[in-house]
Amino acid sequence: MSEPTDIDNDEEEFAESTLIEAIENQIESDNPPAAKATFNKLTLVGYERDDILNLMAHVLAYEIDAMLEEDRAFNTEWYETALRALPELPPEKD
Repeated sequence: MSEPTDIDNDEEEFAESTLIEAIENQIESDNPPAAKATFNKLTLVGYERDDILNLMAHVLAYEIDAMLEEDRAFNTEWYETALRALPELPPEKD
């Protein structure tokens, strides 16, 4: 098989930076409120900013994947609950 291409890596980096930008916007706008609350909680217990943003981006990506897979609207209630559960991540999908 062939090695991953630069295009694959570029797409992955773009997706990651886009998710992190979305998280930063949520924290700044305090919408949803769980975003800022989660960021503050994880900061208080000693997590680094980049680690917090990555954890939160993982939760957002998980919900976006589920939304697309199930052809449904974004589940804000689930998303806020999952954010508040951090640093525990949602279970991996099969």
